[in-house]
Amino acid sequence: MTWETVIGLETHVELATRTKIFCGCTTEFGGAPNTHCCPVCTGMPGTLPVLNKRVLEFAVKAGLALNCSIARHSRFDRKNYFYPDLPKAYQISQLYLPIARSGAVSIHTDAGDRTIRIHELHMEEDAGKLVHDPRTGVTRCDYNRCGVPLIEIVTEPDFRAADQVIAYLEKLKETLQYLGVSDCKMQEGSLRCDVNLSVRPLGSAQLGTRTEMKNLSSFKAIARAVGYEAKRQIGLMEEGGRVVQETRRWDESKNVSCAMRSKEDARDYRYFPEPDIPPIELSEEYLEGLRSARPELAEEKRARYRADYGLPEYDCRMITSDKALAAFFEGLVALGTPPKQGANWIMGEVLGALSARGLEPKDMRLTPPALARLIALVGEGRLNRNTAVGVFEAVFDGDGDVDAYIKAHGLEQVSDGGLVREACARVLEANPRPVADCRGGREKAFGFLVGQAMRELKGRADPQAVRRALRELLG
Repeated sequence: MTWETVIGLETHVELATRTKIFCGCTTEFGGAPNTHCCPVCTGMPGTLPVLNKRVLEFAVKAGLALNCSIARHSRFDRKNYFYPDLPKAYQISQLYLPIARSGAVSIHTDAGDRTIRIHELHMEEDAGKLVHDPRTGVTRCDYNRCGVPLIEIVTEPDFRAADQVIAYLEKLKETLQYLGVSDCKMQEGSLRCDVNLSVRPLGSAQLGTRTEMKNLSSFKAIARAVGYEAKRQIGLMEEGGRVVQETRRWDESKNVSCAMRSKEDARDYRYFPEPDIPPIELSEEYLEGLRSARPELAEEKRARYRADYGLPEYDCRMITSDKALAAFFEGLVALGTPPKQGANWIMGEVLGALSARGLEPKDMRLTPPALARLIALVGEGRLNRNTAVGVFEAVFDGDGDVDAYIKAHGLEQVSDGGLVREACARVLEANPRPVADCRGGREKAFGFLVGQAMRELKGRADPQAVRRALRELLG
């Protein structure tokens, strides 16, 4: 029998606000345990939550970008349950009237294009964090994350394979980062994903029994978890067993999913309207203001780069893979750098330097004017490419003063043809054996002579000029 995998996602995204959703505590990642919380976010008696208007703005921006219908009237609900990471024993979320519904995201994979439907997007507060110490058997509570603002984005069961899931999450991450509503740092928990997965015979319209894998926090883990769980369920079905509806966790070290708790019956969270927060009423003017202020998204940038600059699709995707990187590229072009040359330097030297240093593009000190100047000097023939790469590495971490560095180290290219010819003549005289080999047709010997001539000129000559001079002298 041929089986079909059916997947739906619930993605939790921490919003990039400076303060929490209902109080003034910082949302900064890290910090000593229980130092980023107050009586409001820990739910002390007599405290009242007040909605952070930036949270509402970011949620609406995300909903609009995901082609959702934004609710003109929405409200918060209280989800009641006792768990140590929520000291007030309830979570403020949105169940009945979420801020956004019925969206759609287009994705592309090797198998073709696909539309993923968004069931809803709602706002809620994050819970704290439990830290388990296996040595002592003690569990400690850190409430710093309590009240950090979240949006939860729930899809319809429209995925059929892991590559579609990853394509969707990459598109979602890219969109939210360009909007500026979240940094989506999975390693810090800013983007976490729950995977609901079931299998059914191919062609069947009836959904199978699903399992839920919680809080997957890397694309690699998500892809492996989907593949493993689909095979596990198919194996059970083919052996005559049945899939149990349950919550499972992914064991990264063993590459297996493990049962956490049964989910045969939905828990009764006793939802009711949050009594301390008034309903949200949005005007058309408010929504139109956010629509008109929406920045250019990555997909739109790629289309513009292809049309305006003639860049290949690969270049466009690499440059727009990060919002700060795209801004750097546009800074180069605005300063007169030919787009293709700017793209080549970014994809080669810039990304290489960032990777070697473990930096993100927004954290680099090199500025567009510095790199634009370096590229211009190569174009003017005042630096050769190899020397320019050395200058790039030297100024990348510093003040970026390209001209000062070139002057201080005497790196400006030798442009005098007579000096180049004299240096090449000295190299030929000092290397009779390679000269004979070269005249005998051995191209490798010619490469050796080029290298010796560049060394003689301390790397400051145009390699093409050196090759021309050597060929002329060799006859």
